[in-house]
Amino acid sequence: MISLGILLMRLVIGIAFIGHGAQKLFGWFGGYGPKGTGGWMESIGIKPGVTMAVLAGLLELIGGFMFAAGLLTPVAAVLIVATMLGAIVKVHAPNGFWSTSNGIEFPLTVLVVAAGIALTGPGSISLDALIFN
Repeated sequence: MISLGILLMRLVIGIAFIGHGAQKLFGWFGGYGPKGTGGWMESIGIKPGVTMAVLAGLLELIGGFMFAAGLLTPVAAVLIVATMLGAIVKVHAPNGFWSTSNGIEFPLTVLVVAAGIALTGPGSISLDALIFN
């Protein structure tokens, strides 16, 4: 049952990150694509905006796929943690803790789930278990 619980966490976080990456890279799911996301990134001081939007999108898309699949899970978690650290520092920290104020609550929760799974392992229902066991 533990592996099933870990799988559920990996799938929800991983699929959400796949979606966020696709928003930045392709403009899917209501996203703005590299140009729109890049313009927003430049507006908050992240330059060059389009390059950083593509980089963030790739981290999210690749990290999300790897995390959901349980493939090289510690590496996938690092990609997710890095993305969330950037979001916390550049966007959410000035707004306090609570999500109702666009604070750090949600990105910190995602960061901790990713780090926790990296530390405990992806469970037996994962590509890591299939490949490395």
